[in-house]
Amino acid sequence: MFESTIAGWAVTLAVIAGLIAFDLWQSRRHPHVVGLCEATRWSLFYVAVALLFGVAFAVVAGWQLGAQYFAGYIVERSLSIDNLFVFVIIMSTFAVPAEQQPRLLMIGIVGALALRSVFIVLGAAMLDAFSFTYLLFGVALTATAVQLFRHRNQDPSVEDNVVVAAARRRGLSPMLLAVVAIATTDVVFALDSIPAVFGVTQHAYIVFAANAFALLGLRPLYFLVSGLLDRLVYLSTGLAVILAFIGVKLVLHFFHLHDHQVPEISTGLSLGVIAIVLAITTIASLIKVRRDPRSRAHAGSLRASHERVE
Repeated sequence: MFESTIAGWAVTLAVIAGLIAFDLWQSRRHPHVVGLCEATRWSLFYVAVALLFGVAFAVVAGWQLGAQYFAGYIVERSLSIDNLFVFVIIMSTFAVPAEQQPRLLMIGIVGALALRSVFIVLGAAMLDAFSFTYLLFGVALTATAVQLFRHRNQDPSVEDNVVVAAARRRGLSPMLLAVVAIATTDVVFALDSIPAVFGVTQHAYIVFAANAFALLGLRPLYFLVSGLLDRLVYLSTGLAVILAFIGVKLVLHFFHLHDHQVPEISTGLSLGVIAIVLAITTIASLIKVRRDPRSRAHAGSLRASHERVE
């Protein structure tokens, strides 16, 4: 059984902190509009860093745990796309200048990582102490999947967010209102994503690493695909399928703990299903939009995941 060491945590945290510090320094030192070429380079860089970490981790801990990391990374990476939908809404609603968007995105990413770290610790403790937590997470993810599918064509409303409304009444500037909006949605994203990644691995270290590397690549990904998001008309459907699948996996794991005759879904099968669903979702979306340009998705068709903060 893999046990993360203090040295392993220290190295991982140092790498992540270094990348965050560099991004914050760069966005503060030279605010500018991020172009397509720059966004592509940085996106490829963060993907390469995540892949290299996964390979190095697999060599040290074994390829079975390495597969859990890659499955967790893909889950978090795919779920982070809905972050982009909402970020597009927030940036446009509060008219954030293009040159300030990278810095605001980094603030949101750091906040999301801090919140998810707290939820990871709590989630790991609950899973260790209470086996019914698997059932609780599984049912919660399945319910989220149903809501996500039902509201797949609706936009999130930043104006209806009670926290943002309270901040507006206090006279905060549009930039600070955008920060408040991102912070409140970070809470909801953490509540949704942490149970999902615990569905593919129960190792807190792997959960944290998968979340961290998925979030670090979110800033350049925003500028790379923000103009293409409305082409992913079936994204909500695909994510709903993935969340429902992981929910079923957690429920089966709970019953397997009490009766070993109940089958479990392996990590390899999970990784394959997630990859296939994302591929089908992307290809079907592009075909749909090409045949019918009027079918493009709303800028945020994942309202169900965010109604809890409204």
